[in-house]
Amino acid sequence: MKLLIKGGTVIDPVEGSVADKDILLQDGLIVETGKGLSSAGAEVLDAAGKLVVPGLVDMHVHLREPGYEAKETISTGTRAAIRGGFTSVACMPNTKPVADHAALISHIKTTAAALGLARVYPIGAITSGSKGEELAEMGDMKQAGAVAFSDDGQPVMQAGLMRRAMQYAKMLGMTIISHCEDKGLSANGVMHEGYVSTMLGLKGIPASAEEVMVARELLLAEETGCRLHIAHVSTAGAVRLVREAKARGVPVTAEVTPHHFTLTDEAVIGYNTATKVNPPLRPAADVAAIKEGLADGTIDIIATDHAPHTIEEKDVEYDRAPFGMVGLETALGLVWTELVGDGVLTPLQAVTKMTINPARVLRLTAGTLSTGVPGDITIIDPDAEE
Repeated sequence: MKLLIKGGTVIDPVEGSVADKDILLQDGLIVETGKGLSSAGAEVLDAAGKLVVPGLVDMHVHLREPGYEAKETISTGTRAAIRGGFTSVACMPNTKPVADHAALISHIKTTAAALGLARVYPIGAITSGSKGEELAEMGDMKQAGAVAFSDDGQPVMQAGLMRRAMQYAKMLGMTIISHCEDKGLSANGVMHEGYVSTMLGLKGIPASAEEVMVARELLLAEETGCRLHIAHVSTAGAVRLVREAKARGVPVTAEVTPHHFTLTDEAVIGYNTATKVNPPLRPAADVAAIKEGLADGTIDIIATDHAPHTIEEKDVEYDRAPFGMVGLETALGLVWTELVGDGVLTPLQAVTKMTINPARVLRLTAGTLSTGVPGDITIIDPDAEE
């Protein structure tokens, strides 16, 4: 079967180009790109006035299956992904049981493949049960299809254990994704520690809870040579630490979520539990630093940290509600309005941070419009509103 996507503005992050041209697919693969391609024998999809980009890649989602299917399933999560323009997602291991062994990694891949929606790439746990006590079966999980390792949702508090994890990951050619939070400093806080938390009477999480751990991980990555990815950067200090580490040649990448470049801690006023996320929403100065980090390349990737919960779980007092916010269906729109529309990023830069950059971190065949690769393509109508 042939499909010709005709007349769109193609944003190609691999070539670094933005050009009006056509894309021809055959049997699900991209076979040719260029102007004025023949439509003979092909179904034609008119993309005039629209942007044609590689299928978006989200390297940080929580699909909740197995164990928390009331919150989300692989089916509902991948449907949300497709609706939001994401054709590939990497799912975190904080399921029940934790994805800390090969059999569960294989199960997630098999379940997702049978659905035929977004491609799902499991991330394996760093430690057994994500308890931070002993390393999980990292080699076996890689063989089963894990694309990285993380205890996301929990930090690995023991520095010696994280150092060993990085040594193993380096040997396996894998990336460690770190949830940077010093539990001794976050100390069961529920929002950013500052004026707003004091006004609301809520226990705060200081910026140092993130920054201390970012500094530790960067030093360990520098020592071991392990590829390190810092998840959901939220403070100006963390942006500065990553920028300085990159200048020293540390093999580090970093991501930011749409809610951290869109909202400030003032969104918590009114005690709306939808705003309870970890790391927490920060003040305007941190949001400005994040945007600067996106613009200058310090922050490589935009990822959603899509973390759904049931209405019943969120419909409680603020300090009792779980951390987490959904994002798969809203991320692209927020990027286009808050970053592209405001001149923080060009369309090419935004697409790069949502396609080829996360694909390269996880070493996926995704995020590209090169010939011979699967035709995972997202078409964006920049003028549409919903």
